[in-house]
Amino acid sequence: MDRRKFLGVSIAAAAALIAPVTELKAVDFRATSPKAFAAEHVPEAIKEMFGAAGLKETDKIKFTAPKLAENGGSIPLTIQSDLDLESIAIFQDANPRSTTAVFTIPKDAIIDYEFRIKLRKTAVVTIVAKGRDGVLYTTSKEIDVSIGGCGG
Repeated sequence: MDRRKFLGVSIAAAAALIAPVTELKAVDFRATSPKAFAAEHVPEAIKEMFGAAGLKETDKIKFTAPKLAENGGSIPLTIQSDLDLESIAIFQDANPRSTTAVFTIPKDAIIDYEFRIKLRKTAVVTIVAKGRDGVLYTTSKEIDVSIGGCGG
């Protein structure tokens, strides 16, 4: 057996051993909350995703994004938190549909996400995180876009 094959088989075996121990689940939010993904305005999308519960502003969610994005087609975002969260949703008011992404979070997970989004114009990006205690935490940031990312 050559080294590459050995490493590949070893990694697959390790993953097979570890996978049953971790509790991973995914929720198809497009199926469970279709109106949230059709909503054109952030308050409407949040209500459809999480109900009418109040939002609690927090500084316990670190949300990093550029103040000025030169290209709206690829804007880096980082979300970090030590809160015990079950899901995180990203909303924005620049594109035709407000809901951008929703993530389920495994219990005891380290919340340190990096990803990119598209914005066709300057927008306020809002993060709403649902705690395992049912509290909805929120934070937001305005991102100025100089070149639109959705054909703009």
